[in-house]
Amino acid sequence: MISHPDKVLFPEDGITKGELADYYDAIAPVMLPHLRGRPVTMERFPSGIGHQGFLQKDVSKGFPDWLKRVEVPKKGGSVHHPLIDDRRSLLWLANQNCITPHVWTSRAPNVYRPDICVFDLDPSEEEPERLRAAALAVRDLLDELGLGSWLKTSGSKGFHIVVPLEARDGFDKVAAFALAVATALVKRHPRDLTLEFSKADRGDRIFMDTGRNGYSATCAAAYAVRARPGAPVSAPCTWDELERGEVGPRTFSVRGMSRRIEKVGDLWSEMYGQTPSLGRSLERLRTL
Repeated sequence: MISHPDKVLFPEDGITKGELADYYDAIAPVMLPHLRGRPVTMERFPSGIGHQGFLQKDVSKGFPDWLKRVEVPKKGGSVHHPLIDDRRSLLWLANQNCITPHVWTSRAPNVYRPDICVFDLDPSEEEPERLRAAALAVRDLLDELGLGSWLKTSGSKGFHIVVPLEARDGFDKVAAFALAVATALVKRHPRDLTLEFSKADRGDRIFMDTGRNGYSATCAAAYAVRARPGAPVSAPCTWDELERGEVGPRTFSVRGMSRRIEKVGDLWSEMYGQTPSLGRSLERLRTL
């Protein structure tokens, strides 16, 4: 049961808490495979996106007994993250006014070994053609390394490019690999890409954010709604759609995703079956 379903969470669009819950209920069959086992950080907006929201990791007290969770260490203690493994849990998130579930790159119980590597392209300015070229450059280098890559809109300013892994290597190795790939790309495209964390130092270049690959770092889950006007969705898309200029960072939204899924299904449904060796790819990278 969703409490206060008429509460408006997206004031510019009139999208209510009930509509958000309906979205997550409908999208559950394609979203849950990408959520299961991943520690979740909730981005909650009790008064809607027109007011300050907050991030919540710990659900150790005051939450339902049936909610699955995983305890992970942090400095000076531990955190009990929720695990969203079924429709009931996903709707519970919506009832907490959680607009965006942010997820780890690993899954319980193997929380120290990521099963994906994430490259987050964060442009300084809205330049669709430049952003598209940058995403394709990431894909092409990963292809040179023998790695398949999968694409989704961020629902914000850029794209997320994801490489499935065997969940054999630890965070340090995966993060080092991501940084090495990003460094090689910046050397190839110094006028368009940067590793400068400070926005003031980026100029008009696109930031290659590899920080999503560290321990406890998160990214927006596939099919997650983002807390922005229009209720954009971080949705899987194809490289062909990107090359044709058919998708941008905020192309998909809550009110259009049902039609999208009816048309294309889950474009990431076969992603986890493709897990080549990261070690061989590192060796190839060193020879470039």
